[in-house]
Amino acid sequence: MCGIVGYVGSDQSIEVLLGGLRRLEYRGYDSAGIAVIDPEGELHTRKRAGKLQVLVDDLEATGLPNGSTGIGHTRWATHGGPNDQNAHPHLGDDGKLALIHNGIIENFAELKAELLAEHPETVFTSETDTEVAALLVGFEYRKTGDLPQALLNVVARLHGAFTLLVLHRDQPGVVVGARRNSPLVIGLGDGENFLGSDVAAFVEHTHRAMEIGQDQVVTIRKDSVVVTDFDGLPVETREFEVEWDASAAEKGGWSSFMAKEISEEPAAVANTLIGRIVDGAVHLPELESLSGEILRDLDRIVIIGCGTAAYSAMLGKYAIEKWARIPVDVELSHEFRYRDPVINSRTLLVSISQSGETMDTLMAVKYARSLGARTLSICNTQGSTIPRESDAVLYTHAGPEVAVASTKAFVAQVAAIYLFALRLAGARSTLTPSEVSGLLSELAALPAQLDVVLEEQDAIKQLAGWMTDTRSVIFLGRHAGYPIAMEGALKLKEVAYIHSEGFAAGELKHGPIALIEPGQPVFVIVPSPRAKDSLHKKVVSNIQEIRARGARILAIAEQGDAAVLPYADVVIPIPLASTLFEPVLAVVPLHIFALELASAKGLDVDQPRNLAKSVTVE
Repeated sequence: MCGIVGYVGSDQSIEVLLGGLRRLEYRGYDSAGIAVIDPEGELHTRKRAGKLQVLVDDLEATGLPNGSTGIGHTRWATHGGPNDQNAHPHLGDDGKLALIHNGIIENFAELKAELLAEHPETVFTSETDTEVAALLVGFEYRKTGDLPQALLNVVARLHGAFTLLVLHRDQPGVVVGARRNSPLVIGLGDGENFLGSDVAAFVEHTHRAMEIGQDQVVTIRKDSVVVTDFDGLPVETREFEVEWDASAAEKGGWSSFMAKEISEEPAAVANTLIGRIVDGAVHLPELESLSGEILRDLDRIVIIGCGTAAYSAMLGKYAIEKWARIPVDVELSHEFRYRDPVINSRTLLVSISQSGETMDTLMAVKYARSLGARTLSICNTQGSTIPRESDAVLYTHAGPEVAVASTKAFVAQVAAIYLFALRLAGARSTLTPSEVSGLLSELAALPAQLDVVLEEQDAIKQLAGWMTDTRSVIFLGRHAGYPIAMEGALKLKEVAYIHSEGFAAGELKHGPIALIEPGQPVFVIVPSPRAKDSLHKKVVSNIQEIRARGARILAIAEQGDAAVLPYADVVIPIPLASTLFEPVLAVVPLHIFALELASAKGLDVDQPRNLAKSVTVE
């Protein structure tokens, strides 16, 4: 969740740190702070509760000496409330050392007791687990006089998930970081180097990046980077190129990042498909480790995710079972490993995560690997942890998604898992090459069809404007429309703070129809009447049932579906598409509706209350 930036280079570190923190605001936070070593070797810190702008205004009002070495942090409160005292950085070694931290140190209470027993004079100024780590590193530095070694000595005692960055005034030009189950990546510059929670922290300055593995420590200077394991032994690192620039993470004139990212949904799908459909066949060289033989030997697939990713996983289940004829289970990542699942070497675990750092998903991947399962990650963020912990990765190419509520990442995830489903079908010979080619043509047509859906924005905006006083909204769908109903409900919860529920329409008579009363708004995702074994008539019957009880029907149906018109108060048309591709089109009006209703209520759609973009603790 928290944002972390480290920098060694020019004498403009404050500008670098604040710029990096601004690009990491999407991660969610409630306080911000920086620490800088000035040219005279003095350490200066400033931290404030609230948005980053509160810190910026404070710095502009009172100033802070600049320098060539610094660390910056945005905090999401865990231990201790969101106030100035609990904000990072925290100090050690009598104020000579500053430390920032993302994650949770699970054994901080025991460490605090041990520290007080050894140093009873110690005074704590916060309620955080982070301050314990800062003081411990400070005491170790007094013994060793070596900052990397001091941090190594401390991380060996820490339990939990953490990223730590530390600097000391006696070692200007040095920032040391450590990571365990929490994101950290290196930026490689010319006469300057960076550390960040993700590449957004430094992409304005360099596109060269380097991964840091699990349980590793990195020391950056302006002209060198050294990475070791927690035993202090050198490790191999991998450099990669960041494929987008800083402008991709800017609003570019849009009212919000969410609005911008919804407009980018067609491009997110198109970019995910580029180079992966060749001569009517799936081309995924990045999945070479999952050979045709391995795919043919599988007897089960489990797809895991949280929130929106879980709904794209459900669509993946429909596609894989239909096209590749192999059983698929969809599980919430945070429930998966706690129910003692049946997993073996013939199981493929597919994880879906926009950030690649979702802690529940990461731990589920590790658990599955420990049981011998093959693992594939579908991810949007280069250099993130989950892909590195998986046997193979299929990157989506949605570009940076800044708004907390995921939109373009969802459609890109669906495109990616559909590609994998067709690769699997080809390997298992459950579809002929011509059938695969036909489905790929439909997949490739989605970006243009999504452009058509976006043309309906004004009508949806008007609808949202009429509903600002609405207190509850229900979403209904059947088959592949069911995950879309849940996705629509989730978006409304996230950004408009309205009670909303997504139901399988067939469940209506089994309980939820009791919620229907006069005026109740109900979105219905109507399947195409053209499909073989279509559920269209059944969904129209569901509409008639709830309309008879006074519901206000808001139908999303394909263009020309005359059967819906007599029963719907509003019809939002989408282009004609087959059963498994229609949901990708149907979800966009729901994304737009959530955005517009929240905006009409005057809410911050990019940073909803209580939420963070990347959930890096369980």
